[in-house]
Amino acid sequence: MRDLVLLLEGLGCGGVVTHGGSGNAVVDADPAGLPERVEQALLQFGLPVRVLVRTADELAAVVAANPFPELVERPKQLHVAFLDTQPAPEVVDQVGRRHGDDELVVGDRAVYLAFTASSHDSPLQPALARQLVGGDEGAGPGAAVTAPAPELW
Repeated sequence: MRDLVLLLEGLGCGGVVTHGGSGNAVVDADPAGLPERVEQALLQFGLPVRVLVRTADELAAVVAANPFPELVERPKQLHVAFLDTQPAPEVVDQVGRRHGDDELVVGDRAVYLAFTASSHDSPLQPALARQLVGGDEGAGPGAAVTAPAPELW
């Protein structure tokens, strides 16, 4: 993720910290126009990635609204997918809220995912990728955040 750190620093972002190999980063930057600038920079590397920005306050709200607090200590079983816009109720109904023992809950431009074992073997993952996170409803990998918030990680 060193390349991502260098790319973000080259765009004027400070305090860049990446989160594993996820393509997510925490930065100190003005959010105005940041997604578009990062997207353009990533295109130079042949990566057509949509970028979302969440402020530290928005991330704190996502953490506070977690409907699965019992899974916080088991990160393979609790994921959050960030969306550009709130998904339409009929799209959520198409996907379904339960797939086997796995479950999703829609939050504010976020989808909370609770997996019985892990996301890798979940029947929820393909449905989610097709309907909620793909196309015009969301974004693929990559999210830049505007303020360092290590207490959230």
